[in-house]
Amino acid sequence: MDVKYVNPFIESFAIVMPQLGFASTQKTGIAVKGREIVNTGVVIVLGIVGEIKGNIVYAIDYDSAKKIASIMMMGMPVTELDEMAQSALSELTNMLTANAATAFSNIGIIIDISTPTLLYGDNISIKMSSEKVLSVKLQADDIPLEVNISFENNH
Repeated sequence: MDVKYVNPFIESFAIVMPQLGFASTQKTGIAVKGREIVNTGVVIVLGIVGEIKGNIVYAIDYDSAKKIASIMMMGMPVTELDEMAQSALSELTNMLTANAATAFSNIGIIIDISTPTLLYGDNISIKMSSEKVLSVKLQADDIPLEVNISFENNH
């Protein structure tokens, strides 16, 4: 996968997370995975349509998801993934992906994103839109988050 399809997501994370109150962000790893993504915790799926098509899956373990939701909710304690916490997490992925869409438009690639779909549980399995998925591991203030990127066609 061409780096120009990945950098907008990494850059978006570095821009959006500090705006929400996180002090630091970093990329901690990158790997290629197969079509099926399996995760325990929170999985948020967004579709990508336009000049490139595919899907983005954000994967977060339960404890990290609660910490992120708490920071987004001005430090309010989050002890369970209630409707408010789920809404905060969905909005986060919406902001991250929309910011990446803007970065794509800046390099001449016009895309739209779908509404986030949040799932949580054990061993959630998602079939991605291509055989090879790029998995980018990111951290905000030592809280890990994984972004799985899958595009059907890369021009």
